Amino acid sequence: MLHRRSAGNTSSSHVNQAPVAVIPFAQCPAKTWLTPQGQSIPGRSVPEHCHIVGAVAQRLIALYPPALRSALFPPDAAFAAACHDIGKVSPSFVEKLRRHCSSGTEHLPQQAIAPELEKQWGGHAGVSQAAAKALGAPAWIPEIVGQHHGFSPQLGGKQADAEVFGGSGWQAQRTALVQELQQRLGMSWPQITSAAQARLVAGLTSVADWIGSGRHFEDPTQPWQDLIDTALSEAGWVAPSYRPELGFADVFGFAPRAAQQQLLEMAHRPGVYVLEAPMGLGKTEAALYTAYQMLDRGLASGIYFALPTQLTSNKIHERFNAFLSRIIAPDCPHRSALLLHGKAWLQQTDMGEEGSPGGAWFHQAKRGLLAPFAVGTIDQALMAAMNVKHGFVRAFGLAGKVVILDEVHTYDAYTGTLLDALVALLRSLHCTVIILSATLSQERRSHLLQAPLHSRAYPLITAVQDAGDAPQVHECPVAPPPSTHVEVRLLDDGVCALQAALDRAAQGQQVLWIENTVDSAQQRYLDLAARAQELGVACGLLHSRFTAADRQSIEDRWVNLFGKPGWPQRAAQGRILVGTQVLEQSLDIDADFLVTAFAPTDMLLQRMGRLWRHFETPRASTATCTAWLLAPALEPAVAQPLQAFGSSAFVYAPYVLCRSLQVWHTVPQIALPGDIRPLIEATYASR
Repeated sequence: MLHRRSAGNTSSSHVNQAPVAVIPFAQCPAKTWLTPQGQSIPGRSVPEHCHIVGAVAQRLIALYPPALRSALFPPDAAFAAACHDIGKVSPSFVEKLRRHCSSGTEHLPQQAIAPELEKQWGGHAGVSQAAAKALGAPAWIPEIVGQHHGFSPQLGGKQADAEVFGGSGWQAQRTALVQELQQRLGMSWPQITSAAQARLVAGLTSVADWIGSGRHFEDPTQPWQDLIDTALSEAGWVAPSYRPELGFADVFGFAPRAAQQQLLEMAHRPGVYVLEAPMGLGKTEAALYTAYQMLDRGLASGIYFALPTQLTSNKIHERFNAFLSRIIAPDCPHRSALLLHGKAWLQQTDMGEEGSPGGAWFHQAKRGLLAPFAVGTIDQALMAAMNVKHGFVRAFGLAGKVVILDEVHTYDAYTGTLLDALVALLRSLHCTVIILSATLSQERRSHLLQAPLHSRAYPLITAVQDAGDAPQVHECPVAPPPSTHVEVRLLDDGVCALQAALDRAAQGQQVLWIENTVDSAQQRYLDLAARAQELGVACGLLHSRFTAADRQSIEDRWVNLFGKPGWPQRAAQGRILVGTQVLEQSLDIDADFLVTAFAPTDMLLQRMGRLWRHFETPRASTATCTAWLLAPALEPAVAQPLQAFGSSAFVYAPYVLCRSLQVWHTVPQIALPGDIRPLIEATYASR
């Protein structure tokens, strides 16, 4: 069947002088294939590739626990994935593949639509979108099939029967292809019920396409039906099995504390749970065991543990691995693959065109979110709710999981706005969200949960659980641990602080010095190291600019010396550890004396959480629980904050630094945890 275009509609610079031949959809190639002899020939046909991707999508959905599967995906969701490439039945795409082949194209006549024009409508994905819309696909489906390469194509008003798409003849073939896929898969268009579900199905479509484009499916002469499970397994997409009905003590080796027990009793179904508690109260273990409960009951598909930054210690990987090794069943076929290490994302995995070296699958952020278990950064989770390329893949990766957001602070208002959107999206995707914080204001907590809150108790567990039309909100105070009283001194004299650090270390104390920038930390270390050596005092430096190997070695040594493993060596000599924000988060270190550059209230409290952390820690007889804050005077700081705070004003918002200084400049002593809530509320109270 031939259809001739009018010469008047054609620009000679873009069009080959040949008729537009309408090729039956069954003969349209979706890929090229490099034969063992080195020839590039047409590969899988479009209907076959679409069938493969639809079957992969079906299998991906089947890996979810039954309760989650039915809650997350609409019936026939895999059909949207199958139809992603119907736009490859178009003259420009066929011509592009014909030109790339060295032989085997005798059945593909030259087309008059030049492939270079495809950038005007987003390539074959744009044609898929236009075709699905013309076929009356339900709401969201045309956009889903159109954005499977990560972004929405700009069609510029073109419709499915546009001449550049081959006219009505080629659209008829695309219509026939959809009918063929309906027969092959026994499905039709799914009905999407919300924007969140649309993001989920869009992510399913992209991931199924990546896997269905992999090496197992390249050879068009080989049957593919029995290769899907192998491809999924190699891609790291596995359904773990767990040891059933483990108790808290079975997993961690000790009985839960009161705060941990309260969270475990409250978190019996998906929802959002905020655990506000001081540093060292076991928030991480409480969150992990809550996650295990959800996995064991079939209410979750995995865990994503989100940390504030990449600076955060690899120690959390060790703790997370120890947890996984205890909950994953011994006979789980993928047990070893499920255990993580800091560079797990570098492992070779075949993911089709996206998995080639440099392809999107090899990006740590994307792959980590798709694994059943992952430790990553909170910003990668935030992108699931943002309009960024393949943001919907991140949403798909998080759907149905327990998402633990660690070290969430009131400070960052911008990230906080994104965090509100992420939490709302995760609730729509049937996730269990556990937010861990030592320092949240009531207003910030209320925004996160999108619910009016009233309790000012501390520690506190807040839960929002879906129960029909009206979510249930619970605020449950937790009995606080014994108070730690910290003597606080503000001074603008670094020389005095240097001498105090050396003097105390010489007496056998373990001193922690935290700066806000790497340059400042390096300079403090240089100021201290030589004099410390003369006094027989060990001096260390930890920041983010070390190579990964060096940093891990330094961190292992100093975290052990300042933590429980170092108790037997603690009395041997005094020590000074200088570092940046990496020392304030997710590290179990216990100092006798703290010197810190001034920072927002939440960060100061985090740093003080590394001070006299455990009552049982052996200490020098001269040690007192004291924190020195290196800060300018209040009036000059308010008048000229950039000058007064120096480099710190480029790390933290000057306004928040001034608000914090206003709170702290008259505080001679604080009691932890009792003063945490009042200090946070005073700093961030709306004005």
